[in-house]
Amino acid sequence: MRNEFGLDAKEWRTLRALKRPGDVQRFLDEEIAYNIEPDGPTCLSPRQALRQTRAHCMEGAMLAALALRVQGHPPLLLDLESVRDDDHVLAVFQVDGCWGAVAKSNYSGLRYREPVYRSLRELVMSYFAHYYNLQGEHTLRAYSTRPLDLSRFDRQGWMTSEVDIWYVPEYLCGVGHTKVLKAGQERRLGRMDKRLFEAGLVGRVEH
Repeated sequence: MRNEFGLDAKEWRTLRALKRPGDVQRFLDEEIAYNIEPDGPTCLSPRQALRQTRAHCMEGAMLAALALRVQGHPPLLLDLESVRDDDHVLAVFQVDGCWGAVAKSNYSGLRYREPVYRSLRELVMSYFAHYYNLQGEHTLRAYSTRPLDLSRFDRQGWMTSEVDIWYVPEYLCGVGHTKVLKAGQERRLGRMDKRLFEAGLVGRVEH
């Protein structure tokens, strides 16, 4: 496959070495530190994230989308919308018609999903039990109805920009979202199971 994304030789070699979606997740987990934004909010491009070896959720999803694109997948993002919590962004992909996801997260349960989910809703709901705030509330409420194809931003240079690319999350937050709960279900939600709560914090980086 030819390098058609404006990447330099080192960036291309790094991403080409990731042969499968699971390799992308391991790269995010092992080679890219969680970006706690010590100097203020950032929205690093994939090039910046590779160079600085750090990324938060949004930045990690964009880096993963680029890595998946190098593998031949379209660069797709899906937004998970929450209450009393941060949103979470996934880089989603399909294998044999089923959905999977790669993600960077400070919570251990909000990362990789194997491509075994028959619909986006199935994929999204696999995150529900693991999506919570530090008060122990289940916080996932909606997801972007359609994946965002990042190729729409190719002319703006999202893959290799030397400045932050806030236009991507701004666009993603503005697309239509589908609710995951009915009002009655939301009122009946209980608190997190203690063991699952603690498991989700394994490896958490404190701000």
